[in-house]
Amino acid sequence: MTGPTSQPFPETFLWGGATAANQIEGAHDADGKGVSIQDVLPKGLMAPRTAAPTPDNLKLEGIDFYHRYADDIALFAEMGFKVFRFSIAWSRIFPNGDDEVPNEAGLAFYDRVLDELEKHGIQPLVTISHYETPLALAEKYNGWASRELIGFYERYVRVLFDRYGHRVKYWLTFNEINSLLHFPIIGGAILTPREELPRQELFQAIHHQLVASALATRIAHETVPGVQVGCMVLAIPVYPLTPDPSDVLAVLEADHANLMFGDVHVRGAYPGHALRHMREHGIELDITDEDREILRNTVDFVSFSYYMSICETADPDQRQTGEGNIIGGVRNPTLQASEWGWQIDPVGLRIVLNQFWDRWQKPLFIVENGLGAKDELVEVDGRPTVNDDYRIAYLNDHLVQVAEAIADGVDVLGYTPWGCIDLVSASTAQMSKRYGFVYVDRDDDGGGTLARHRKKSFDWYADVIRSNGASLRRGDGRP
Repeated sequence: MTGPTSQPFPETFLWGGATAANQIEGAHDADGKGVSIQDVLPKGLMAPRTAAPTPDNLKLEGIDFYHRYADDIALFAEMGFKVFRFSIAWSRIFPNGDDEVPNEAGLAFYDRVLDELEKHGIQPLVTISHYETPLALAEKYNGWASRELIGFYERYVRVLFDRYGHRVKYWLTFNEINSLLHFPIIGGAILTPREELPRQELFQAIHHQLVASALATRIAHETVPGVQVGCMVLAIPVYPLTPDPSDVLAVLEADHANLMFGDVHVRGAYPGHALRHMREHGIELDITDEDREILRNTVDFVSFSYYMSICETADPDQRQTGEGNIIGGVRNPTLQASEWGWQIDPVGLRIVLNQFWDRWQKPLFIVENGLGAKDELVEVDGRPTVNDDYRIAYLNDHLVQVAEAIADGVDVLGYTPWGCIDLVSASTAQMSKRYGFVYVDRDDDGGGTLARHRKKSFDWYADVIRSNGASLRRGDGRP
């Protein structure tokens, strides 16, 4: 890194961090909380579920944010956070998902979290459903495969908007909604194994979520003055492995599959490429006139996660998938990868920001980005810390590309890097895959004191926020 970036971020830019309830809260059965699908996935999204919660599931205790939220929010304030993204655990509010009456103790917990955020002048960015559907909805209805979940979700969001609407400006309806294509159990609480799930049933579940998302947007706009509702998608730019036109076409088709979700949220109807896909695969959606009307309630902004890019090719002999490319794709031979095989591509963030802006012309919010790595706790000047220069370099290089996208004319609302405090990994359910600016003393066996320690990146990010991005350093390889 040679010199500071010259592109300023807007004065209104929302700097912060992001988490999810199931990965930080713990207290999995406290104060009336029901069981969620995460409580029976002790090894993450790639391993089988258990019949009931088991002691080896680190998410049952998480990092005990449920009891330590005030101290953790104070650390976020020390860094200068302007916004904090967190999710509400559906099963804290409606333990079984289809309950008639919400759980007051669960609602009161999030009142307390909002109190702390307000005390420190931090805006909440709330995810309504973040991979933590009540397990009972999975077992009784097979999750979002059932149309009945639209009604249960509507009841849930009405309670949230009624209780917190005057305190929360920014809402996200579903986390990484396009992940339902790849991981039906966490994306849609569908217990049918992915390889056995008929395409018809999968796309019907997708439709149910899209309708529920638009319905939540409509309810928010009708009941909460000044509210901003966004969709949230998993963003992975796709590059052709070669200049062969067939590889370029493979990229187009891969893009269509993921961009469909944003298309519906922003445009209010299914795009032609999605209709063709369904037509050619014999998919006939159960879609009502009321559904079509609801879908017209479009989002105010588009938010997304960004961790990696992938390649695509039409040549089956060239399909060497990357170890960490959990949604498929072909390994890019020009890129390095993290310890977990996720290929590192800062320029891809600028590319996807431009792609989304050009396509949708809606403000964009980067609500996840980060490096999962093994950290070593050391003592420096008498205090425990982590010298995580690798994380600083990763985030710096990505933020330089965000600045470039802003210079390109892209409207970017803010940046909330993932796992601003160490948490249990979603993909592997490990603690050792760490993302945070704050180290949490807990290991993969569940041992540790849960003590919090500021990493080197803590002070670095505080400086980035304080300078509104002016402290970022540009590398030699200007794109």
